[in-house]
Amino acid sequence: MANETHPPALLALEDGTIYRGFGFGADADSAGEIVFNTAITGYQEVLTDPSYRGQLITMTAPEIGNVGINAVDFESARPWCAGFVVRDLSPSVSNWRSENDLGAFLAQHGIPAITGIDTRAITRRLRTSGAQRAVITRKVGDPAAAVAQARRHPTLDGRDLVREVTTASSYDWDETLWEGPGPLAGPQRASPFADKPPARHHVVAYDYGIKRGILRHLRSSGCRVTVVPASTSAKDALQHKPDGIFLSNGPGDPAALPYAVEATRELVQSGLPLFGICLGHQILGQALGGKTYKLKFGHHGANHPVMDLGSRKVEITSQNHGFAVDVASMEGRAVLTHVSLNDKTVEGMRHDSLPVFSVQYHPEASPGPNDSNYLFARFTKLMDERRRG
Repeated sequence: MANETHPPALLALEDGTIYRGFGFGADADSAGEIVFNTAITGYQEVLTDPSYRGQLITMTAPEIGNVGINAVDFESARPWCAGFVVRDLSPSVSNWRSENDLGAFLAQHGIPAITGIDTRAITRRLRTSGAQRAVITRKVGDPAAAVAQARRHPTLDGRDLVREVTTASSYDWDETLWEGPGPLAGPQRASPFADKPPARHHVVAYDYGIKRGILRHLRSSGCRVTVVPASTSAKDALQHKPDGIFLSNGPGDPAALPYAVEATRELVQSGLPLFGICLGHQILGQALGGKTYKLKFGHHGANHPVMDLGSRKVEITSQNHGFAVDVASMEGRAVLTHVSLNDKTVEGMRHDSLPVFSVQYHPEASPGPNDSNYLFARFTKLMDERRRG
């Protein structure tokens, strides 16, 4: 918990609000857009989600750090966020899988963090004011300078952050979902991951900031997966002779990605089954002629209710996005399939005649509930149907 063993630090928002706490992680200043995440568990997955590039993450759960850090739960090779804000940093780690503690992990990767902060007060402020830029600093004697630093930092609007997180070259993915036993479950498996099913389909997955949980679901669904850089042209993607195309999650403004939109427009016309998640959903929306816009404070957490308009069922979903597809701009261009029950924003759509669909939320649920993972089976079913002709 926040105490004298941690040095004083402050969090400064661009509207002049100052929160004083205690620093941990890296001893450095860091600025970015501050967002709040309402997930109770899964801070490791949150930290290593490339979609948080350029953002300071505020966790609303009161205590963070109690399960430590282990590489199996990472969603990428490293944390990508600009900084981390928690109410209470757990003074101890209690998990048999832990390999490190949270503070040491963040320090290792140069990411500053602050504890002892009223994170619910930050959440209420952002819900009222909307997205803000902020700074974490240990230079506590000049709050005005920290506020000025926050105001100088660029917003996410118009920024292509995908180029900062995408893979430099193509690679194959062959890891399934985690299925390791607990420490008292008897003989240990040779691998903590589930057995690999036969690869019935070949999927080319665009890496705009792709999460490992997505790749694991694709492989566990019977797909051979080739991951390609975000800038890959449709022609180059099709040279892999895939059975389907996947568009991943990622950071930044979808309107700043004309190269991705153009490639997707061509891939839609190829007739191949196509599935998009989060940023991939927004890119698809633009490829179909729609527009995107910035949300007031975004959707970040693992408890967002979404209605499937076809079945009228409600799914509790994991979400992480600051932009959305404009439903009015999609009229006559796509069929609306899912809506948010919190604010009625677009959560899913499909093409009216081609095997193309997408969702704004995260069916791989890392972290989050498993209500929506049936969508991976929907994708493989489309590939099955196309193969049968």
